Amino acid sequence: MKFRYTEKKVKLPQSVHAYAEKKVTKLERYFNAETDAVIAFSVEKNMNKVELTLHVASTYFRASEATSDMFASIDAAVTSIERQIRKYKTRLSRRLRPDAFNVKEEPTSFVEEVEEGFDVIRTKNFAIKPMSVDEAILQMNLLDHSFFAFRNEDNDNAFAVVYRRNDGGYGLIEDTEND
Repeated sequence: MKFRYTEKKVKLPQSVHAYAEKKVTKLERYFNAETDAVIAFSVEKNMNKVELTLHVASTYFRASEATSDMFASIDAAVTSIERQIRKYKTRLSRRLRPDAFNVKEEPTSFVEEVEEGFDVIRTKNFAIKPMSVDEAILQMNLLDHSFFAFRNEDNDNAFAVVYRRNDGGYGLIEDTEND
């Protein structure tokens, strides 16, 4: 497992990083692939906040917990991720591709273009992967995002976006240029 740490508004001793590594490493038993862990520590309004993101193959798991103690925040974030893994790994193995947790090549990357007159505050680069609509919705829920871009393997790998509707349902936007 590869670890990356970020600290915002706080400087922590190495013992906190070691404790986080020890706890997060226990999650390796759920995966047979190389895992990247990003742990962000911050202090906001006298609360110690830990944001934990795991990247396994083409799936991301994310949890954010804030308590009065940094060690308790780490424990809560790991527990939350473990709950997500159990819930979604079972669902993925039953309903979706059998190789959903296996590492794949990163075939393409997406770069956001900037139009004149607009201020881009944040740019993200990521591979747009072929997957089913169900898998894209699961990935969107794991990331706790309101939309998710992917290549729809059920539609000749056409570009598509799933999104969460205000009524609680999901929507799908597909590229029709290939038709």
